[in-house]
Amino acid sequence: MARKQRQRSASKRMTRSRLFIYGAIAAVAAGVGYLGFNPVNGNSPALSLMANHNYIKAAYSSQSGYMYVSQASGAVKGVKSTSGSSLINPTYTFNKGEIESIHFINEDYDTHSLHNFNIDAFNVHTKDLGYYETQTVTFVADKPGTYEYYCTIHPEMKGIITVE
Repeated sequence: MARKQRQRSASKRMTRSRLFIYGAIAAVAAGVGYLGFNPVNGNSPALSLMANHNYIKAAYSSQSGYMYVSQASGAVKGVKSTSGSSLINPTYTFNKGEIESIHFINEDYDTHSLHNFNIDAFNVHTKDLGYYETQTVTFVADKPGTYEYYCTIHPEMKGIITVE
């Protein structure tokens, strides 16, 4: 009787191979949980590695006022100028059906004002962000056309998104 109990308890022990298998399963589950998300206007999960990443910040200049500034360095496909500078209030061009991520940061050091980023057509709305706060919003660019992005706090902060 004691021998059978020892055999059962030995079969329930955590062996190195079991520990490795459980660890691998946990790592895969964590990776899918980290990379998987539902776009704000999507119906099914997607992997964030598939998204096109767009970086934009809110800023203030005594000459120009409040503005959105592209965080892109150099020439970037899909970013066009709507003002004298290629990086101020840029126009973004997206391909229909692609997953887009907007990484928005408030870098308004001069006034420390709140800012937000909105695209009504795609249900994209960040919260009001304080100085140096960030938020990422991901959506599917599923409607061809031209749409405005804007800040509800500062009406002069706006730009255009075109979906082709």
